[in-house]
Amino acid sequence: MDRKSWGLTAGVSFLVLGNLIGAGILALPINTGLAGLWPSLAGMAVLGGAMCWSAVILGREAVAARAANFNYPSLYQRYLGRLGKWVAILANMLILYGLLVAYLTGGAAIIGQLLNVPEAWRGLLMPGLFVVVTTLTLMNSRLFLRYNALIMVVMLAAFALILVLAWRRVDPAHFAWKDWAYLPAAAPIIITAFHFHNVIPNVCGSLDWNFGRIWKVMLAGMLLGFLMNAAWIMAGLGVLPLDASANGLLSAFHANLPATVPMSRILDSRFFTLFGMIFALLAIITSYLANGLGLMGFVRDMLENHCRVRSRLANVVVTFGPPLAIGLLYPDIFLKALNVVGGVGIVVLFGILPAVIFIKKASAPAAKAAGWLLLLLFTACLLCEVGHETGRLQLRPHMEYWNAQH
Repeated sequence: MDRKSWGLTAGVSFLVLGNLIGAGILALPINTGLAGLWPSLAGMAVLGGAMCWSAVILGREAVAARAANFNYPSLYQRYLGRLGKWVAILANMLILYGLLVAYLTGGAAIIGQLLNVPEAWRGLLMPGLFVVVTTLTLMNSRLFLRYNALIMVVMLAAFALILVLAWRRVDPAHFAWKDWAYLPAAAPIIITAFHFHNVIPNVCGSLDWNFGRIWKVMLAGMLLGFLMNAAWIMAGLGVLPLDASANGLLSAFHANLPATVPMSRILDSRFFTLFGMIFALLAIITSYLANGLGLMGFVRDMLENHCRVRSRLANVVVTFGPPLAIGLLYPDIFLKALNVVGGVGIVVLFGILPAVIFIKKASAPAAKAAGWLLLLLFTACLLCEVGHETGRLQLRPHMEYWNAQH
């Protein structure tokens, strides 16, 4: 492979990694930390591997189609009929709307908590953040797209710095905590942290539909994402107290806060606060722009083809109005939104449906059996999340009991 090919491969790998870095990584130490380090790493290995497998399935379909307008509802309609198409449409709406809600609530929480904004002014943070990021999105985010590589370098540098600062205060005793029974509750956040599937058609097109290079690039991006997620979980779990104190893991969980907020209070470092906010806000803003543009295109297609409405104003209102309204009504919904996005939307659209395609196309018995295992894994995640959200399945962290015994 020549230097130009290596550069292209590396660039596309960073495209995958850039889409992995978002609200999911900010929530990981809080949700998965309640299950403990080793259950978290095991869960990431299994679910991350499953998400990588589903990405390979979808990548193969994109290569077979080689279409500039490749989209998932049409793909699933081809294999599963109109039901598959509409399930995909609804799941995609849930993912995109839910992620925008998470970005708005998480971003406002980060700004308010890390900058110690007075309570009287915090009600203006979310509308202010909304105006800024939505304006950038409506401008087609040219500035961010033009300097995407530079933004990635700054974001990764900030991430490396906060890791170094956090590791100085890591308590290895925290790594002994294990609560395997709580791991299913952390599955949606893990799945969200390994979600990049919306850009698979772009990845395939950028690599000239060469499937041999495509799956290697996706695997490389996923492995880099796994290493970043693992390091971040270890830092968060090692720094934050394993209790319900003001800055403890349980308090952050109940308050729906991103991990950078309680970590900044514990470390009491201006550098950590600065670089933590840079990393978190860049991760949120760039993800908001990408998903906002995707949702605008999706809504425009629905309005024009199904409602016969051709209006940019209507497109903007339907795209960005619901996330802002939900965020204002439920400003502490950050972790909850990510749970629903990962445990329902992503699991259905990029887990269950690709597994069904794999089973339908597999000819060897061993391949079919493997496809059924993949389907059962994602179905179990969906059932756990639905049961948890409806109150039929009680999954509570037992960290308070561990502290009582120690």
